[in-house]
Amino acid sequence: MFYQETIAAIATSSKNGSISILRISGEEACRTVSRIFYNGKGERIDLCSCKTHTIHYGFIKNRQNELLDEVLVLLMRAPRSYTAEDVVEIHCHGGFLIAQTILEELVREGARIAEPGEFTKRAFLNGRLDLSQAEAVMDVIQAESQLTLKNSLTQLRGDVREKINTLREMILEDTAFLEAALDDPEHIPLNDFPETMREHTRILRREVEHLLENSRNGRRIKEGIRTAIVGKPNVGKSSFLNCILRENRAIVTDIPGTTRDTLEEEMLIGSTLLHMIDTAGLRNTGDAIEKIGMDKTREAIRGADLILCILDTSMPLTQEDRDVLGEIEGLPVIFVLNKSDLDPAWGERELMDTLLSGAQFEEREILSFSARTGAGLPELEACIKSLMFRDKVSFNDDIYITNARQKQALADAAESLRQLEQSIEEGVPEDLYSIDLYNAYESLGKIVGETVEDDIIDKIFRDFCMGK
Repeated sequence: MFYQETIAAIATSSKNGSISILRISGEEACRTVSRIFYNGKGERIDLCSCKTHTIHYGFIKNRQNELLDEVLVLLMRAPRSYTAEDVVEIHCHGGFLIAQTILEELVREGARIAEPGEFTKRAFLNGRLDLSQAEAVMDVIQAESQLTLKNSLTQLRGDVREKINTLREMILEDTAFLEAALDDPEHIPLNDFPETMREHTRILRREVEHLLENSRNGRRIKEGIRTAIVGKPNVGKSSFLNCILRENRAIVTDIPGTTRDTLEEEMLIGSTLLHMIDTAGLRNTGDAIEKIGMDKTREAIRGADLILCILDTSMPLTQEDRDVLGEIEGLPVIFVLNKSDLDPAWGERELMDTLLSGAQFEEREILSFSARTGAGLPELEACIKSLMFRDKVSFNDDIYITNARQKQALADAAESLRQLEQSIEEGVPEDLYSIDLYNAYESLGKIVGETVEDDIIDKIFRDFCMGK
């Protein structure tokens, strides 16, 4: 699918830099740029007669023959280009004004300013990328950690497409056999088909549900681990945050209740992104403002992937510590035994025998720490990574879905396969199998863009940046 309109946009940041890049795509891309591109002798350079994937030196001039800039022009002919159309890139000197002036000249010569994401949208519609790869393009741009970047690059490489197409092919083969047998029962018997279909459905459902399970790690890879720092007032939560951030970000005083609101910061632990939330201390109080802060603490706890519960080993455990425990029970928790640089009033054994006796958590770890000296920080970093990624993240062997739209499509496919399995168990007539098979096939197709609606496609690409 090739478009009649030629589009152009500035593909680099609007801030001043060493170079700016303008991207032009479409059937008239070469002719449009050729009308403003000159060599050192003042002669127009005809890009239409130049070989593909070549670089040309020259000057951009306007219709009044005024020099706009000295440039390099890259030529990439269809289909060997990002959009699978003719693409020309103009590399000019950095600065928004220069790039904008050249863009205006391109518009005068017939190009249209591209909409956000329109280059990638054309790549998708022209078959250059599937929808999972197109969405991975934006994930690559927005990546905030090495883990996110690696996962996005595997999806851009086409790993998701390959996996989904394999699953859809399995469904298609069973559907084709079923329809052929229903049309010609005399020559294609269905005697053993329900048992065969049951086994195939189990395999498909297991594969789809595995992708869904991995999407939990996928979200943490992409968005980071939501980590709430909780504890009673004055236990050292803000000092702890300052320590792991390695900067004085939170206010620290000896006055209980200093933190009245949640304070959020991002940090990298190795290749893993953490969204750290320093919360107000939990205790009984008559202070209305402090109560609002504690409501926000409880909200942060409910939305967290991980709780870092700070306990002060230099002071005896109190009822306030037990009250905090009641708020976080059932969640993944690392108990951080703070102030290990001071003489301890209790240790891990006392903690297990008293505060944690009978308490149940999704995951639980205990380690010593000193917010004053930083002792225990490497162990904490390793503990967080181990707890949040129990299964080793490997981009060679597995796929981690990070996109909410794709995850919903997987969930829909899994539900269709569960219904199919139930129909087989209940002895439903074989001609009804095709309904759930078709639904699963369509749901998986949404991931790669085979069966997605136009308005969804438009919405996806509207979120892209200009020039991409």
